[in-house]
Amino acid sequence: MKLAAIDIGSNAARLLITEVSANAKGTMDFTKVNLVRVPLRLGLDVFDRGFISDQRAENLINTIKAYKLLLDVYEVKYLKACATSAMRDASNGREIIERVKAETGIDIRVITGQEEAAYIYENHVAENMDKTKSYLYIDVGGGSTELTLFSKGEMVFKESFNIGTIRLMNQQVTEQQWQQLKDFLKVQLKNIGPVTAIGSGGNINKIFSLSKRKEGKPLNLESLKDYYKEFSSFTVQERIHLYNIREDRADVIVPALQIYVNVMRWANTDEIYVPKIGLADGLIHALYEEIAATAQIPGRT
Repeated sequence: MKLAAIDIGSNAARLLITEVSANAKGTMDFTKVNLVRVPLRLGLDVFDRGFISDQRAENLINTIKAYKLLLDVYEVKYLKACATSAMRDASNGREIIERVKAETGIDIRVITGQEEAAYIYENHVAENMDKTKSYLYIDVGGGSTELTLFSKGEMVFKESFNIGTIRLMNQQVTEQQWQQLKDFLKVQLKNIGPVTAIGSGGNINKIFSLSKRKEGKPLNLESLKDYYKEFSSFTVQERIHLYNIREDRADVIVPALQIYVNVMRWANTDEIYVPKIGLADGLIHALYEEIAATAQIPGRT
């Protein structure tokens, strides 16, 4: 059974197609079939002017039309499509979503920051780790950062902050916002004990790839600080050529590292695992659970 998710973020739109099937143990395997990413950069418009420009709106609609063709070719039956921070803030967001629906038949739901954090948690990575410990999910996007704490087998909190890479790049994050994030972590983690971080998002995935670490091995805070200093010493064009990364990654990777470093410092954690998950993966898992709740799926336990 093929499932798909569309994640329309502040920096890029992603289409993830996944094959879900029962393995020999009777549990379900989620195998990525295709992942397509288009750097629409909606946040550059929205966080500066409050709306999505006509050109970016056209780019979004054309992107969804292309995704629709891929969904048809792969014969995907079930889809969940969501938009996050930029669309939440865009004054013309509803109008654009209605156009997408009219021209492609695809329903896009604008989700809250809390819902975004919950969907990322749907990956349930921490549940496969030591259940006696505490894990802080950190998902950094273009418009917001979502934090979810999983401690001793239970979710403790999920919270969203309007601190994202594009907002930082455009100097649209205040000291007060940073302080609110710091105070939140200090209060919420006061009686939790040691915390291990789990990072998601394209930027931390890229850093992990550059680190050459083996799958399943964590990055440490000092390494992230070193990468932050290293990347900050180069221009965007230099980063593109030195590290072989796209322009739309090269400019946001420094503010992303700033967010990860600050959150880890304030959470008093020295390690971050990078399982290469994101919102689209969480949407797939949530979609599967919705289908499973209303239909008999062979092999499900």
